[in-house]
Order: sequence, then C-alpha cells, then structure tokens
Amino acid sequence: MDALSVRIGCLSVGDRTTEQTAAVEWCQSRGARVDTIDVTPESDSVIDADLATYDVLWWHRDEPVELDRKAIAAAAPAIRGVLESGGRLFLSLHALSAVEPLDIDPIAPDAAGTERIDHPSGFAAKAIHSDHPVFEGFVDRFYTLPAGENRPFARYEAVAPARGQLLGSAVHAGELLPAHKEILSWRVGEGHVYGVGARVEFADNAAGEFSVDRDRFVSNILATLGGDRRPTFTDRPTDAAGFDRLRARFADDHHRPTYHLSPPAGWLNDPNGIIHHDGTYHVFYQYNPMGPFHGTIHWGHATSEDLRTWCDEPVALSPDPDGPDRDGCWSGCAVVDAGGTPTILYTGGRGSDQLPCLATAGDDRLHSWRKDPANPIIPAAPDDPAVLATDDWDAEFRDHNVWAVGDTWYHLIGAGLSEGGGAALLYRGDTLRDWEYVGPLLSGDHDVADTVWECPELLDLGEVSLLHVSNYRDVRYFLGVADLSTPGFAVETEGLLDHGALYAPQSTTTPDGRVLMWGWIKETRSVDGQWRAGWSGALSIPRELSIGSAGDLVQQPARELRALRSEPTFDGSADLTAGEHRPIAATNNALELRAEIEPLGDVSFELGLFESPARSERTVVRCRRDGIVVDRSNSTHDPDPDTSSVRMPIDADGSDGVSLRVFVDGSILTVFANDRHCLTTRVYPSRSDATGVSVAAFDGDLSVRSLTAWPLEASSGDRAFRNRQDRQ
Repeated sequence: MDALSVRIGCLSVGDRTTEQTAAVEWCQSRGARVDTIDVTPESDSVIDADLATYDVLWWHRDEPVELDRKAIAAAAPAIRGVLESGGRLFLSLHALSAVEPLDIDPIAPDAAGTERIDHPSGFAAKAIHSDHPVFEGFVDRFYTLPAGENRPFARYEAVAPARGQLLGSAVHAGELLPAHKEILSWRVGEGHVYGVGARVEFADNAAGEFSVDRDRFVSNILATLGGDRRPTFTDRPTDAAGFDRLRARFADDHHRPTYHLSPPAGWLNDPNGIIHHDGTYHVFYQYNPMGPFHGTIHWGHATSEDLRTWCDEPVALSPDPDGPDRDGCWSGCAVVDAGGTPTILYTGGRGSDQLPCLATAGDDRLHSWRKDPANPIIPAAPDDPAVLATDDWDAEFRDHNVWAVGDTWYHLIGAGLSEGGGAALLYRGDTLRDWEYVGPLLSGDHDVADTVWECPELLDLGEVSLLHVSNYRDVRYFLGVADLSTPGFAVETEGLLDHGALYAPQSTTTPDGRVLMWGWIKETRSVDGQWRAGWSGALSIPRELSIGSAGDLVQQPARELRALRSEPTFDGSADLTAGEHRPIAATNNALELRAEIEPLGDVSFELGLFESPARSERTVVRCRRDGIVVDRSNSTHDPDPDTSSVRMPIDADGSDGVSLRVFVDGSILTVFANDRHCLTTRVYPSRSDATGVSVAAFDGDLSVRSLTAWPLEASSGDRAFRNRQDRQ
C-alpha cells in the first residue's frame, strides 16, 4: 500500500488516550506528516495552530464528546471557518457526535457508547456510493474488527443527519444492519467532512486479522480528503440536475420501473398527501433518503400535469430534532383548507408516541411547509375503545384521511384495539386544528391479535361509499353506507383491493370527478437485496375506482396511461391448439397487454412473461375458470427473491369469457381481470434479456378473440421522470 502523502493535524482535548496515541503512531507508520493539535478552551487562542496548513484535520476520539462539550464548542468557530474556506475534516468513533457542537449538522448521532460484539464486524457500502474512493479496493463488504468487548461507537439509528449523506452501514458476521448508519459525509461551505462512528481502532492491534482492511479503509479516507478528487455527487439533491444525476445511476438496472412512480434512490413506501392543486397532481410518499431500508422517514414529493410524466421535487417534510416528529414524518393526507391553503396532516413519531401533526404550504409549488407550533394537534389516542399498546408504541394510532362535508371536517385515523382487531376511528371539527372524537366508524379482525388497521380511507363512489384499510397483510375494502353521526358503517360487500404486493393505498379526485388510487408496491426480495439494488419500492399505476351496474367495485387502469402506448408490436387474434406455445413480439419489459379470451370451460390460458431466450427464466400468468395464478417458480436464477405463486379469484364462468389487462414494468407485474379483480406482484429475472412474451393453451383448444401488446414509452431519465427546468 502506498504511503500517505498528506499532512494531518490530529486534534485532541486534554491528555491523549491510548487509542488516540495509537492513531497518531499509525499515521506516522503510513508515512504521513503528522502534528498533534491541542484544543485548550482555557487558553485565549483555544487552538494554537494554523489549521489551514493541514491537508486533513483528524479528530479521533474513543471517549464521549459530552465529557468535553465546552472545549468542542470553543473550537467550533475555528474548525468551521477552515471548512467554509475548503478545509477537510475526518471525525472517527465518538468524534462523530461532534457534528452538532461543531455546527456541521443540527442532528447528532442518537446512539453512542460502548458495545460488545461477539463476531467480526465491518461495513457495507451503500450501492449508490459503491464507487466512492473511500471504498477503493473493496469489492463488497469488508471487516475491520474481530469480536471483542467495549467497542466505542457513535451512529445514527432512529434519526438521520439533516445535511449529511450516508455512505455505508454496519455489517455484523455477514448480517447487514442498514439502520446502523456509521459512514457519512457532509459538505460545509467549500469543505468536506467524513465521519466513521465505529470499527476504526488502533490500540493494541485492535483490528487483529482485519488490520489490512482497516488500514486500506482509513488510508482511503485520509488520501481522498487530502487529495483534489473528492466526489461532489450527492444522493440528497434539491434541484433538477441533481435528481437527473441520481436517477442516471440506475440506468442499467433492468429491475427498475420506468413508468411507475419510484423514488430517485433509497426507500419508498406509502403514498401520502395525493392532491390535485393549481393544475398539477402532487404525490407525496414515505421516503428514506438515507438508503433503501425503512427508517428515518421523510416525505418525498413528485408532481405531474398529465399522470404520465413525473417530476422529482425537493423533500417536503423532514423530521424535526426538537419536534414531535423527531423519529419520523409518517403517513398522512393533504387537503385544501377553507382559505385555499394546501394542508398536510401526518403522523409524527417521537419515542413511544405517534400522534397527528399538521403543516401548511409555504409556496404555490408546495416545496416549503410550515409545521404547526401546536403539534401534535391531537394530544393522545382515545380510550373508548382502548387502543392497543405494544413494545414500540404507547398506542397504535396513526395514518390520516381528512375530508369536508359542508363546513365540517371529518378525520379518520387507523388504530389497533387492545381487545383485538383494528379500527378506523372518526373525528370531526370546524377547523383542521381542532378535533372532537366521535368513535369507531368500523372495526374488525377481532380474532387477530396485535393487528392494526393502517391507512384507512373513506371514498364517496356515488350510491355507496368505499372504506378500505390495510391490516399488515391485505388491503380490505368494504362497500356500504357511512353514518358520520353515530358513527358506523353498514357493510354491504367486502373484498380485497389487490391480491398481491400492493399496500396502503390512497386516492384523489380528478378535475373531471374520477377517483384515482395509488398504492405502495412492496419489494419481494430481501433487505440485503434491496440494499444492493440501491432503491426500494414503487407506487402502483393509478387505477380508477367506480361502482358497476351490479353494485360491485370496478377497478381499471387510469385512462391517461393510454398515452404511453407506442405502436403495438402485436395486434390480432390467436386460435391456440392444446399445448401450443406461441411467441408474441415484444421489445422490452415496459409494456401493456390486453387480451379478450373466450369462455374457458376446462381449458387453461397461459401468458408467459419475462421470458429469457432459452426460457430458463419465465413467469406465467395462468388463467383458469376458478382464478388466476402468477407462477413465479422459474422467474429468476437469483436465490434471493420470493418465487412463490400468487393467486386471485375471478368471475370466469359467464358467457363473456375473460378480459385481461396486464402491465409489465421492470420488476413489476400487474394483472387486471374483468375490470373487477387486481393482482400486483414483483418479478426479478436475473437476465436482462428476459423480456419475451408468449401465449399458450392447455387441456384443450382456446380462442383469444383479441390480443394487443403495446410498448409503453415515457420520457427520458427513468423515462417516467423528467424535471421542469423552466419551473426551477
């Protein structure tokens, strides 16, 4: 390994510990020019050195910063001044907690101390930063410490830095711990700060057999900081160009959807605050900018004028370190108040409390939001019926659906019940800040312990209302009549909105009066698989909800999606003999297929998708009169994703046969059957050329009355996404 040709100023307060002395000696052994710099708050100069003469300042500390907080605060102006003018700083172990007193970040690590680790531990680079020079020489994960006791650490766990970006998280004995956020970077003025809160120790040969990887890693950090080729790429962009660069990182990922709304990077779950305002659709969503794992939830934001082309917008809501949403800005909704101001109601999490909070728009583009100083606007969950308490929460009480009837506002909140089951709890008020508890609108799943009815939503579909809830497993819907006074909901019909991976849907009303719904499409690959991909989650295509002539629920793809169609690659009919397999021309895995099939009888119709050239990888949509099965048993050679089959009942015994509309997009497969049933799932073929399509019949001959395959083409970037430069 080459010598470190950098000049390093090693900072310390008071007498150096054995660990700090070992770090200085390590630098010297690597050929670096090293000076020790004392921080002495009692002295008039505090730091008696010209910090600007060093290539890198390194504060390595194995004791809690609280022991010397006064000294660190006294040194802050000098260190901050150097950074503003282009200086570089490396903070390791407990020194990572100094980001707050040094005014590098207003949010400090929320976990610090010592820990016993009974197995080797190290780091995993976040996929979006895998080419960062601090990871040079490492193919994947690497280990820097053997098992041992009393290891000092400082890291972000439940919270995230407000300004920094995560470069890598912890690995323990092969297990990824993505929420243990330990390698971070900041830009401060013209300067750069890198922080590593654990696993870089030097005293008494702490790294043992892993010293080679430790040496390489720390050398990479110091050489990168001391050099002139420090990356400026950020995975927390605020402008159009930044979002373009971020999405470009996934250009070669054939699992990445193109016309479904997906996060620019990191984690996405529930759609939130869907609203049409001033000619634009705004879709907010649960978002973790730290990486593709659940935690440190913000509100991401995307906009569209036509439901086909989407624009990334800056993060709308971030946790406030001093507020009731410190641990997350969780699911909620958006409405326009009586004065015309867009308003968000969301769940704020702090400690063991999750309570309703409110924010109002500060500009017409809905980029800035003012959180209400009175948050939380409902101070506690109701006690009739008693709300479920768990190890995580004093009350399982979250997620919001708000609407107006005349001058009265109504507000549904999801809950779990102590006696078992879930409930949608109803409030009403004259304003969006003052709420009176009315009672449960509906409860159910009483035989299921520890369940919660999440993300409740009540929709007016004309003659009947639709209430849906997400109960950890399914999205259940109820058709009937809502009584907002008593309250109550008279259920006439119930069922599943989707038979696959869709969860926590939310809706809005279009200017022409249609109800459109989006849902979160979960990943069906492991946490590790999502980490390696660099992104997680997508929103479904919008689907129109209405009531059919028989009083049943109708679900159809939004009509605006037809504008995505290119010229069809196949448009005709197909008479299939038993056992015949017929390829259908297709160009990629971004397509829509529409098939009208004669009554099935005892015959099975198979639609083959995601087919590799030799058909060793393929996913089959198998349609029988008793239902549809999506067979994923041969969908991939990758052992990580779930390849179990997914089933959906359909009405296929009538004389009209079966109508299918199928949407394929990267790793997303959605099947609409007879405009009544829907199944959404995920498929992750290992081969990028697994794009084939075919049809087949089994157990008899079958006529496909009409079959059309359209490639779906959105715009550039992730194709569905562009950025309105003229609106920046």
